Amino acid sequence: MAVTLYSVCSLANAERKLDSLTQAALGAGIAGALAPPRSRRRAMLLGAMLGTLPDLDVLIDYGDDVANFTRHRGFSHSLFVLAPLSVLLWAMLQWRWEAVRGAPGRWLAVIVLALCTHPLLDCHTAYGTQLFWPVDMPPIKWATIFIIDPAYTLPLIAAGVYAAWRPTTAGAQRALLAGLGISSLYLAWTWYAQALVRNDALAALDAAGIEARQVFVTPAPLNSVLWRVVAMTDDGYLEAFDSLFLDEPEMCFRPYRSDVDSLAAASGVAAVSRLDWFAGGFVKSDVIDNTLHIADLRMGHEPIYVFTHAVARRVDGRWQAIVPVRLPVSLGDRSLGEVWERIWSETSAR
Repeated sequence: MAVTLYSVCSLANAERKLDSLTQAALGAGIAGALAPPRSRRRAMLLGAMLGTLPDLDVLIDYGDDVANFTRHRGFSHSLFVLAPLSVLLWAMLQWRWEAVRGAPGRWLAVIVLALCTHPLLDCHTAYGTQLFWPVDMPPIKWATIFIIDPAYTLPLIAAGVYAAWRPTTAGAQRALLAGLGISSLYLAWTWYAQALVRNDALAALDAAGIEARQVFVTPAPLNSVLWRVVAMTDDGYLEAFDSLFLDEPEMCFRPYRSDVDSLAAASGVAAVSRLDWFAGGFVKSDVIDNTLHIADLRMGHEPIYVFTHAVARRVDGRWQAIVPVRLPVSLGDRSLGEVWERIWSETSAR
């Protein structure tokens, strides 16, 4: 049975579970590596819990679909919130747990790093993170890694399983450090890979005489070898794919139009300006039955986008706000196998 190309990120519940698994594995790995060996298992459990704690904000209903979408990874992911919360939790644990009183410095590092690495890792995804909430700045979205990437997560899980099995041995410590090291090196690789693709994209745009207002580079699902590039133009956007395993002559961009005039005319609608701010300008707009639809170009691919919202209605030539609604995703018929094919052939998965 084919799994659609972006179904892994459009099925929100599955995505949250898998993303939380990565954060739990990271928190457990950090805690287990730093805590005293006799407390390693309990430390790993604490680290896993703290590693997933920021994502509990998904349980909050902010009032409408646009608010829920754009306020996720907000206050609960802010370093201005998590840093003092870490100290508070540490003080509470010192009061209740003798092991923490015996090695307070180690346990402070466990709590701070288990909590604060969560938003830092989230910053590496396309969704972005409001790392310095309540400062009024767009989410940080480095987009070097897909939200689910086995190459990053599996070393952490393998190390965690071994350490939980033999927690007091020197091998447990080495395994956890190795897992953290491998994952960190992989994350560094994604930065390098993204830079290579960005350079190729800018060169291709320059060679074609195209002036792009801004360029967004993000990996395709489950890997860091195939990358997707979006370049914004005055009347729409361009999309291209680039495989680091192929010696492609030049990146091939395909143009797509966006109703930029309607987007500009409706900019006074709160949901419109909020979505544009949240996506850093990487949005496309369509008018269907006098209703303005805005898609976030960072997550998905043409013509399938994970987050599309109906945000305004045109009445007597003027745009009026409506209760924003997230539109259902039409997944299409592309399979994850096509991602693999496109890595090896520039004519595949197009």
